[in-house]
Amino acid sequence: MIEELFAIEQVAQGTSMVHRCDARVKILIVFAFIIATVAFPYTTGVYLPCAVFLAFFAGLWALSRISPKEYFKRLLLVLPFGFFLIVFQIFFTNPHYAEFHPLVPLPLGIAIYAESVEFASILAAKFLVCISFIILLSSTTTMQGMLEGAGRLGLPSEFTLILGMMIRYLFLFGRMYVRVNAALQTRCFDALDRTLPHRYRLKMLAYEVGTIFIRSFEQGERTYTSMLCRGYGKDSRLLITKKPLKVVEWAFLAGTFALIIATSTLTWLV
Repeated sequence: MIEELFAIEQVAQGTSMVHRCDARVKILIVFAFIIATVAFPYTTGVYLPCAVFLAFFAGLWALSRISPKEYFKRLLLVLPFGFFLIVFQIFFTNPHYAEFHPLVPLPLGIAIYAESVEFASILAAKFLVCISFIILLSSTTTMQGMLEGAGRLGLPSEFTLILGMMIRYLFLFGRMYVRVNAALQTRCFDALDRTLPHRYRLKMLAYEVGTIFIRSFEQGERTYTSMLCRGYGKDSRLLITKKPLKVVEWAFLAGTFALIIATSTLTWLV
């Protein structure tokens, strides 16, 4: 997971037009799509707006010039969590329906209901749209960019300062973990090597965890001392300069909002 964190940040440093778009625009668009998708009633009519939203997402992903493999790889990382919640819906009655028709009777009085399968498919469509736009945001915007964008949108300075320090220390911890792991590999140690005694592997893993904990604690002390030397205190704030949006970004934001509103409204009325 640590290596994946570095890979995500590296992909987010691209130079496409989607990458260069202001983080505020991308954050607002992602939130708009998620809110519109979640707020749409649980009916089969949600399939059409979800299809339109996914088509819009596919267009943005193509403009970002990121490999589709990157999207599917990240989707597979979160798919088990959503899949677990969605699949279990088919075995229970749902308050959104008044009648239920069993499709497949199972032992112990359990059955798969047609209405529950329909509800699970609606939930799956909403989940796919929401997670796709979150992947798009994380793949085209660096963590620091998202932090600055959130700060310009009005996120309190107390949060931006804490999150900013967390982001910097997160990558510092990641590099520390990579160095410790590389030191073990140069000594030909593999925690999954079954030829090594089980007790020895546990002992070495305990040493690794302890080493990382001690190093991170020492680094935290050094970082805090450095912050105090630079005047850190309770009134400290993360400096986020003002940055006006370009005309193209305003037009893109307005056009996207119009698409979301028009698609949701027309689908609901029709």
